[in-house]
Amino acid sequence: MSKWSFWQKDWLVGLLVALFFLAGARSDLIQSLERKAYDLGVLATSRTPSDKIAVIAIDDQSIANLGRWPWPREIHAKMIDILTAGHAKVIGYTVFFFEPQADAGLDYIYRIAELLRNSTLKKTSNPAQQAELAQLDALLREAATNLDNDQKLSDSIARANDVLLPIFFELGEPQGKPGHPLPDYVLRNSLPNVKDPGGSGEFPPPSRGVLSPIPLLGSKAMSIGHLNSDPDVDGAVRTEPLVVSYYDQYYPSLSLMLAAKSLNLDLGDIQINLGTSVRLGKQIIATDPQLKMYTYFYKDKNGRPAFPVDSFYDVLSGKIPAEKYRDKIVLIGASAAGVGSLQVTPVSSAMPPAEILAHSVSSILQGDFFVSPNWAGWAQAGAFLLVAIYLTLLLPRLNAAIGSWVTAVLFIALLSTQFILMTAQALWLQLMLPAALLLVGHLLLTTKRFLVTEKGKRKSDAESAESNRMLGLAFQGQGQLDIAFDKFRKVQVDDSLMEVLYNLGLDFERKRQFNKAESVFKYMAEYNPKFRDLDARLAQTKAMSETVLLGAASGRSNASTLVLDNSGVSKPMLGRYEIEKELGKGAMGVVYLGKDPKIGRVVAIKTMALAQEFEASEVEEVKARFFREAETAGRLNHPNIVTMYDAGEEHDLAYIAMEFLKGRDLASRTKADNLLPLPKVLGIFSKVADALDYAHKQNVVHRDIKPANIMYDPETDTPKLTDFGIARITDSSKTKTGMVLGTPSFMSPEQLTGKKIDGASDLFSLGVSLYQMACGKLPFEGESMAQLMYRIANEQPTDILSIKPDLPQCLVAIINRSLAKRIEERYSSGAEMANDLRRCAASLQG
Repeated sequence: MSKWSFWQKDWLVGLLVALFFLAGARSDLIQSLERKAYDLGVLATSRTPSDKIAVIAIDDQSIANLGRWPWPREIHAKMIDILTAGHAKVIGYTVFFFEPQADAGLDYIYRIAELLRNSTLKKTSNPAQQAELAQLDALLREAATNLDNDQKLSDSIARANDVLLPIFFELGEPQGKPGHPLPDYVLRNSLPNVKDPGGSGEFPPPSRGVLSPIPLLGSKAMSIGHLNSDPDVDGAVRTEPLVVSYYDQYYPSLSLMLAAKSLNLDLGDIQINLGTSVRLGKQIIATDPQLKMYTYFYKDKNGRPAFPVDSFYDVLSGKIPAEKYRDKIVLIGASAAGVGSLQVTPVSSAMPPAEILAHSVSSILQGDFFVSPNWAGWAQAGAFLLVAIYLTLLLPRLNAAIGSWVTAVLFIALLSTQFILMTAQALWLQLMLPAALLLVGHLLLTTKRFLVTEKGKRKSDAESAESNRMLGLAFQGQGQLDIAFDKFRKVQVDDSLMEVLYNLGLDFERKRQFNKAESVFKYMAEYNPKFRDLDARLAQTKAMSETVLLGAASGRSNASTLVLDNSGVSKPMLGRYEIEKELGKGAMGVVYLGKDPKIGRVVAIKTMALAQEFEASEVEEVKARFFREAETAGRLNHPNIVTMYDAGEEHDLAYIAMEFLKGRDLASRTKADNLLPLPKVLGIFSKVADALDYAHKQNVVHRDIKPANIMYDPETDTPKLTDFGIARITDSSKTKTGMVLGTPSFMSPEQLTGKKIDGASDLFSLGVSLYQMACGKLPFEGESMAQLMYRIANEQPTDILSIKPDLPQCLVAIINRSLAKRIEERYSSGAEMANDLRRCAASLQG
């Protein structure tokens, strides 16, 4: 027997496939398949949610009526008072109160009161003056009480004595010991009853940090529970971590505490059984080894949510009576766009956290959670072994027909077992791994048989005309037109295929790929040159493919951009401009060199293919914004701001014609080994600061200051600020809903948090650019986008002297002031920053 014949054995192929799947059992692909099967099982079941739960949503209507988020905490205090009057059983908040919310005037009240206490007026013996001082002191106390929203909320929580607040843990293995002890009001929520009856060695998710409510609120809460979610590999939430460990302490979830308090149970009534379950009173909640509960998600009925959801504003205004919530578990949380963080669940693609919490609490109270039994691992291993034995020993001995029937029966049995156990017993058995092994193994073995034993069959049996037609249509639907054309050419041309090819040619035309459209129409003409208007189409695409193709710069298209090499070809026009050549890719699209033939002006033309960059429903809105922002930028007239001459639209291609600049942008001079001389940098940035001062006085904010948007011509020593308004043209200024625009490394803290921004944000970004141009590094860096954004918003920049110690102190002071977190601590105007830059440059020369 030859070595080759040994490797051709069917049983060996089956064994190798089984080993391959066993190695990939924990891969994201297999786990995603398991989760999708789980979701189908959830959707196939029907259970009644608890009628003791109600949700009050901070929705768009509430934001519209009560103002921008975050609201003064006095509003939350009023809501708690209303629910207390309505005799709600417990109130669970999913809103985080991690920082104090002091009124701006409150600080002045405290300072006046302090001044009054230390004043010599206190020593007066005049009765009339003493009476006036007492009256003033009382007035200050009253003002402080009225302005202290945190105190109002604290008082309401204390009066209610039924409010539960969330904490948030930073999950991950702790390193060393905690930096500081937790507050008493957090410590008292640690679970005391922890047992490990089987010595499982399993523990709940660990954490190394915690964000807790401010003491004024947390100390008055009835209880505190964590609000950490645990998305699966596909990003969907299916489980609830009932317990999180913090070093040697264990803290319950908010859902567990809400369920406990609604049953009049305390922390002592909760028992943790490591690796298996959580006991709540007399009820045992079966979990996975990490104490995560498989939440049951209740389906909507008749288009209405499983749990009643009322608008925060309707309850606050009295439109919905508080009596509705008598003896209810009331959950309050955000669902408004830009306020709440919506998550994917088995029953919804966008569910607010408060509603997810409602499903978890109901699952606990009703006992509706799914269970992965202790014997599940053995059953799953047995199913996998059974399939592996079938593929290795039995399938190679069966003929094709019988083998297909047996495989089908086994596959249906696996899926049915998983489905029936979920729907009838609430048991989750993960059988997608053996099911996938069965299908793939059967396919590979039958394919191998075909290749080895049936080589004489025609290849067309594998690449049938119908399969290629369907594949071609599928690729065409996905926009992969070249592959679609390849597939269609493998199908014998007939009248029905001519219709398909004609539509493919039109798709190439829509993408401005006229040379490829010409190829399609030529191919059609070989079969029937009289088909429809094929003659006219062929002539038109031939002419267009020989002149110019203006296409998007987006990487989503493989469209050509510009062809002007053929002699005798007339130059293409875009609006009134002749297109000379392509210069490159810009922030919006392709950038061309153009010329106004009437006055001989050379311009740079930036384009945006609206139909390719935006959804059809957004095009009109974006188009209007495009010209509005172009008009705003066009009003700027400053020697250090690029001049915008014109804006227009041709078909689905919008464009802006602007001053053609010599030189290059400063992005190439930000590397440590290619920095400009420091006096030159100071001179450039003083002029850019002047330009920003001018723009800000015209009420125009750039929004995307960075070295790449500063052009510099060394021959004239002239910097020019480019792309004014581009950040808003490419996406609306939806800062009211929390959209983040611009380049993340250069963003200001207020821009990252989605606040309405002004010129101070540009000066912060200019400070970041100055920092990078001075030392070759960015002041804020992170291993991920989230870490970078957190550092910009909360941490001080890296000390620039630690990177380049020889920088002058005057420059360090300018950079530090421009990078201040608080707007009022930064430069008040670009002119002020420009003056400091010039003084610093003069000191260097002196």
